[in-house]
Amino acid sequence: MDLTDQRILVAGATGTLGGLLATALHDAGASVALAARDADALAAAAAGLDGAPTVKLELTDPASPERAVAAAGDALGGLDGLVVATGVVAFGAATELGNATAAEVMTVNATGPMALVRAALDRIEGPGSITCLSAIVADFPTAGMAVYSASKAALSAYLAAVRREVRRDGIAVLDVRPPHLDTPFSEGALAGEPPKLPAPGDPGELVAAVLSALREDKRELAYDLRAKQLVAT
Repeated sequence: MDLTDQRILVAGATGTLGGLLATALHDAGASVALAARDADALAAAAAGLDGAPTVKLELTDPASPERAVAAAGDALGGLDGLVVATGVVAFGAATELGNATAAEVMTVNATGPMALVRAALDRIEGPGSITCLSAIVADFPTAGMAVYSASKAALSAYLAAVRREVRRDGIAVLDVRPPHLDTPFSEGALAGEPPKLPAPGDPGELVAAVLSALREDKRELAYDLRAKQLVAT
């Protein structure tokens, strides 16, 4: 897929990965709209992208994803793609995390992104794309991260089914499942302390791989533990 002139909403655009993806897509010739919950951070991000339009997004509000997609589509004059780079983590054994914390992790990582995808599919006529950042734990559930693992596995399964549903509409669905990366993500955990994690990967390498996968209409970008690299299929 040629990214030039694609109109793409980037959800989670004030985070490390969302910001890098928004910049890379902009530099590749796409028109981007930025979505997040922090208005000041959104304004700062937009200033570095030629004043890209911004929309408020709060995934814990069930009505917010549809409003955000509609506002982005209106601002861009249509919508060709969605990138979801939202996420939150909580550390601790399954018996340690309370129901409210588990529910928030599932909402931000799974049901919220699902709502964004549903709303975007109502707007994208094709050709177009849906890209969601899941995580390596979708393939390799990790002790001490049971709820987080479950939330990412749920999103990954959802994307696999949606891909089959929309393939005849010319809409590519890319599931990105990166390893632990060198970002402050774990510092914002809702609960607990992270277990011992492997050496972090380079976020820039992931972003480059995502754009390459989009251009080549790949379905998945996952981390191969044996080869110790991202593999697109």
